[in-house]
Amino acid sequence: MFDRDIWQEIFHTLKNNKLRTFLTGFSVGWAIFILVMLLASVNGMQNGFTNQFNDDATNTIFIRPGTTSKAYAGFEKGRRIQFQNEDIDYIRESFPEDIEYLSARYYNGTTARYKSETGSYRLQAVHPEFQMIEKILVTKGRFFNDADLTNKSKVAIIGRKVKEDLFKKEDALGKFVELNGSLFRVIGIFIDEGDDNAERRIYMPISTYQRTYGNTNDISAIALTYNPSYDLTKALEFSGRLEDIMKRRHKVSPEDQSGVNVWNYAEAFDDISSFSAVLNTISIGVGFLILIAGIVGIGNIMVFTIKERTKEIGVRKALGAMPKQIINLVLLESTFITALSGFIGLIFAWIILSLIGPNINTPAFSNPSVSLSTVVTATIILIVAGVLAGLIPAIKAANVKPIVALSDK
Repeated sequence: MFDRDIWQEIFHTLKNNKLRTFLTGFSVGWAIFILVMLLASVNGMQNGFTNQFNDDATNTIFIRPGTTSKAYAGFEKGRRIQFQNEDIDYIRESFPEDIEYLSARYYNGTTARYKSETGSYRLQAVHPEFQMIEKILVTKGRFFNDADLTNKSKVAIIGRKVKEDLFKKEDALGKFVELNGSLFRVIGIFIDEGDDNAERRIYMPISTYQRTYGNTNDISAIALTYNPSYDLTKALEFSGRLEDIMKRRHKVSPEDQSGVNVWNYAEAFDDISSFSAVLNTISIGVGFLILIAGIVGIGNIMVFTIKERTKEIGVRKALGAMPKQIINLVLLESTFITALSGFIGLIFAWIILSLIGPNINTPAFSNPSVSLSTVVTATIILIVAGVLAGLIPAIKAANVKPIVALSDK
């Protein structure tokens, strides 16, 4: 394999056929380039999908009330379901071993005012455990606690954008902000990386909101996280049980998909994984088809080369060259062309992804890249492709009879 004379002959052949060598190598290099870029694009889409859920714990379930679409238990269809505080207690008591964190949600718009500055923001009233469910990162101060919930304390946690809009460069902690006409003390400021809209929210204890605005125990929705040790099957089974008991509690038909909606992040991740697997399969299929076209091209070129060198091969065999030596020569040439051109395509794709990949960060597409395993796989493909491309021409060259080759014109 490392015979100097053989490699000199290979380089001499390539040098005398520059255009043919370039066109042959380009087809393989382009195939590898397309394959890597396709796989990186699929990875970028998967990253984008995943990033959309990074703001919440991945074992989160949201339960939302709706309007019934079927008559059931003496109630007509079109009935609006309303959750209340008792639903939180009912769920906690029904699933003591399954639930990790649990919180009610009540969301509404609010007009916030501090001194001469005003703005409209999204207000969410929740339980303290919601910080863990939503993965709220408080950078200054603190999130409200159980004591604030019990005492119905008029405290609020504001997003970074809210702080910048209302307080400018002034320290907001400990100051009072007016929300829909009532004063609340700011006890914390939070950030949400990658989502500016989330930083325009304001959080307060659900008990405080219910007492201040309407003296009610109604809630808009329920959020919870289940036991993090659950796999996909257990997670989906749990959300099914959760949906069943909530429908029974609110007299909703088991077949009614509108009255109570239970949405499990596990379903979303399962769908994303399935979708990504399909895209990966399609990408690999397309890349292999292009690569096969390149291999066929190299094979045809090598067959043509063998025909041109028939007399030379005949002389070699007449001088005692063994068939395996002829096969080795042809295989080395085809493998060298394939590997070199493929590596160039691979490196070119790697450079492009390294330069532009980290700068791409959108909700649907983020940081397209390829893993080390992909590079290793592509390298193996290159070696195998080179061998396959030269195999038939090599066998053809080895079967040339010296007397026939020497008489070839």
